[in-house]
Amino acid sequence: MHTIGMSKTVTTRVMLRPGEPLPKGATDWARLDTMTDEEARAVALSDPDARPSSPEQLAKMRRVSRVKVLRQRLGMTQAEFARAFHLPLTTLRDWEQHRSMPDAPARALLLAIERDPEVMRRLLADEAA
Repeated sequence: MHTIGMSKTVTTRVMLRPGEPLPKGATDWARLDTMTDEEARAVALSDPDARPSSPEQLAKMRRVSRVKVLRQRLGMTQAEFARAFHLPLTTLRDWEQHRSMPDAPARALLLAIERDPEVMRRLLADEAA
């Protein structure tokens, strides 16, 4: 689920399925281009729904695993991704949850999948399929 906007009284949520693009924003880029950096910063800071994160909040945030981003971009579940690319499901989960990191051969495989997932699916397709 992706939260689009919040206030003290209303929360708007949009359901996204893996692989779907994020909703387009309503940013007035022409207006922003006419502002000085100081004006743009003042407008951003005045938005109660978009307060900048404190250093403490930033320190607690965790990056989303590149493997997870790749899998979601392909619109695949963990089981589907693991099966399609001959990866142990537990290893994929460990990578996504930052319990371990892909080694050099795994990084090469992931890079190949990222660059051309359809070719990699065909190359790794089971003969019985």
